[in-house]
Amino acid sequence: MRELLEQVLTIATEADRAIMAVYGREFDVTVKTDNSPLTEADQAAHKVILRGLQALSLAYPILSEEDVEGFSGVGEEGRYWLVDPLDGTKEFIKRNDEFTVNIALIEHGVPILGVVTAPALGIAYIAAEGVGAFSIDTIGQRHSIKVAGKPAPGTLWRVLGSRSHSSPALSVWLDRLDAYEIQPMGSSLKSCLIAEGKADVYPRLGPTSLWDTAAAHAVVRYAGGRVETLEGKLLSYANPSETLNPSFVVWGHP
Repeated sequence: MRELLEQVLTIATEADRAIMAVYGREFDVTVKTDNSPLTEADQAAHKVILRGLQALSLAYPILSEEDVEGFSGVGEEGRYWLVDPLDGTKEFIKRNDEFTVNIALIEHGVPILGVVTAPALGIAYIAAEGVGAFSIDTIGQRHSIKVAGKPAPGTLWRVLGSRSHSSPALSVWLDRLDAYEIQPMGSSLKSCLIAEGKADVYPRLGPTSLWDTAAAHAVVRYAGGRVETLEGKLLSYANPSETLNPSFVVWGHP
């Protein structure tokens, strides 16, 4: 699994370069049928990732946000790749640097490998079964990461919220916490900060898709955290024919 993780990181890094080539100049924005934005960078990263994953010795089906129709279904081992070539396209368009590349390997509905790179920030998060979870800083050094644990009584919960998707239900959910401070953040970086111990909880009470969460979910999982539905069930990727996630919470403790 360690070798596969390194191979996927290389693919994601190549996608980073394709994205930044577009980010550094003017680009056009189109709107997909679901009203979400699409740029040249999304498509360029998708092509790089598709080519890279297909060249691996382990041939698993690929479900990418940019080619849902091309997905052939879950593989024989219950495995498939789940890819968001550019998560946080709205952040990309705003040029606030908070966008990511996300590649996950799913096995029987569970993310067992995840790579999240943030091209404009020059950082990455990687995790895999039997390997653990790591952050990679701007000079390429790796650091083992783990969640912070549940905040002590009387201390503030460090809450992360979506920068581009607000929810009226969020304030109601937050009332469950004694005291908190909230920080907006774009893309899958929110879950990665939970995994790194820099925040405590990220409630998402609005729509997301499987590819938005899977790679960072793997990072959180192997850093000791959990991603659950509001009913307390682990967020599952077992039914990729249903691409929308339910509302969920990323917890920075077991």
